[in-house]
Amino acid sequence: MRLPYPRRTRPNPLRAPLALLTATALAAGALAACSDGDGPERDVDAFLAGWRSGDLQAVGFVDPTGAKVPAADVVRELKELSGELVATPPTLTRRGEVKVTKDVATAVVRIDWALPGETRWAYERPVRLTRGGDEWRVIWEPQLVQEQLTRGDRLGLRRDAATRAAVLDDAGRPIVAPRPVVRVGLQPGEVSDLPGLTRKLDAAFRAVRPAINPPVDLSDLPKRLADADPGAFVEVVTLREEAYRQIKSRIYDLPGTKFQSDKLDLAPTREFARALLGSVDPAQADDLAKHPDRYEAGDLVGHGGLQGRHDERLRGVPGLTVVIERPGPDGTLVPTGTEVFRSDPKPGQPVKTTLDVATQNAADTALRGEKRRAALVAVRISDGAVIAAANGPGAAGENLAFTAQVPPGSTFKMVSALGLLDRGAVTPEATVDCPKTFVVDGRPFKNSDNFELGAVPFRTDFARSCNTAFAALAPKLGPDGLAVTGRSLGLEGQWDVGLDAFTGKVSANGGATEQAAAAIGQGTTLVSPLAMASATAAVARGRFEQPKLVLDPAPAQPAAPGPQLKPDSVEAVRAMMREVVTAGTGAALRDAPGAPVHGKTGTAEYDDNPAHTHAWFVGWQGDIAFAVFVEKGGASTATAVPAAERFLRALPR
Repeated sequence: MRLPYPRRTRPNPLRAPLALLTATALAAGALAACSDGDGPERDVDAFLAGWRSGDLQAVGFVDPTGAKVPAADVVRELKELSGELVATPPTLTRRGEVKVTKDVATAVVRIDWALPGETRWAYERPVRLTRGGDEWRVIWEPQLVQEQLTRGDRLGLRRDAATRAAVLDDAGRPIVAPRPVVRVGLQPGEVSDLPGLTRKLDAAFRAVRPAINPPVDLSDLPKRLADADPGAFVEVVTLREEAYRQIKSRIYDLPGTKFQSDKLDLAPTREFARALLGSVDPAQADDLAKHPDRYEAGDLVGHGGLQGRHDERLRGVPGLTVVIERPGPDGTLVPTGTEVFRSDPKPGQPVKTTLDVATQNAADTALRGEKRRAALVAVRISDGAVIAAANGPGAAGENLAFTAQVPPGSTFKMVSALGLLDRGAVTPEATVDCPKTFVVDGRPFKNSDNFELGAVPFRTDFARSCNTAFAALAPKLGPDGLAVTGRSLGLEGQWDVGLDAFTGKVSANGGATEQAAAAIGQGTTLVSPLAMASATAAVARGRFEQPKLVLDPAPAQPAAPGPQLKPDSVEAVRAMMREVVTAGTGAALRDAPGAPVHGKTGTAEYDDNPAHTHAWFVGWQGDIAFAVFVEKGGASTATAVPAAERFLRALPR
């Protein structure tokens, strides 16, 4: 925003004496000085060095009338004239030779100020010297610092915030955009029964789902009404239009209520990818302390998620104006109306993502009622685009979808089965016993609820998630076979998705017990929901492609595509993951609308108590692969699978 005063220039009463001092010499013609040790160059360079260091004792000064000026006075005036720029003295460079005309010398000096935000303000000024005897003295005047400065002036700095750019969805539309809201307020003069009115408003506001609007605190309403004019509009809450419509019939006719329509910059919903996107808030104390040259009080700053990671790009470059100020009668600085430098704001650049609004809404809907920490990631199989990344209310702003480091439990049997099939250690129809217990080096491995299947095809062991069968087969993977297969699906890779992401750590080279545990997704293997969604997409696709989230700015070092998976092996895993839904632990998804669902359930112990487990489901439908994680969710069929079903039913058809 431009300053509300015009440029002005002022006459300089100090120039006339200098003109008298130099007129005769100039008339005689200018001669270039020789650069010897006693010439004015030495004094000019000493002055420039002393200006930056604050020590000018080695330099002699006179004013334009020829009167001596103490060096300490020059140091003080330089600091005063610099004003708000005093903390960053300019870079000073002598340009070319010093010109000497009899007893007057002139040097051209480049003055280069480093302003906040890497903005530079550079210009040239003449430095004049006069010779008295064998000594050169700098002719000191405020105009030496900047041509429009006079004694008593100060340089001031004004900032104009740039327009912050948007985070865009996969269609190139701003995710945060102007959306209709209704401001609900009260007119004090029309309120007759405030306690009764407050109770009715509170009941209505509580009926609005928290996902649409946060709880409304009415505790300070009596004081606010008492302090306001009888005819004033006292705002109680601003509601999204859809929230207002939910309760309009309950509040519209209440005595004293008033309503104003407006638009605010909002995401599609209050919960929309909140942890992934981050937030934009006024600069906090730690922002100002950490980056005093970047932020000022009142600046909008991105915190967390994409808003925090790409804050510099999104916020743009503030405009800067250097103005001349003067102390007023009370000592405070007031503008004189003179601008000496202006750098216009540069708007931010948008961040283009792969998020699909409809899919993200479905993911948020699936986790809306889950009070435990939970996450759901959806990846488009055809191109690896992350089209949804939801974190339930219990995650409290943490992006578990990308950064959780937790055991995958039986969902990792997808990886183990692929490794076993690749090595020819088993076939889907091969008989693999599923006893109630299988002991490895003294450690018993059991199935959920201690079930046993007996001698059944391996595909049945997979569909029913038999731990003991996989523990028995684990030695056939070898010490690092599981890790090798995991890496073929992208796990442990170096991904560049535009945001922090944990790509997994797969157990390798452990003893017999660790190998058995790793085969069922326990032991030292850790993953994130994003890692498992991506691995699932790789199985559905037939090869690994790094998941994509941020398209612009383009990833600097995306991971290379993985090798083509063995067709026979991956096709067998796909068929077994379909059987999980048709005749196994994921049967609740059998009647999900849309294309056939493939998947794998998982229950993962996270400490030494077998009753303490995380819940998982990974799978795909059509072109969407996804992973659902519920921390401390118990049995997957009780938490993760129902969340997956809510997700699939909420997808647009």
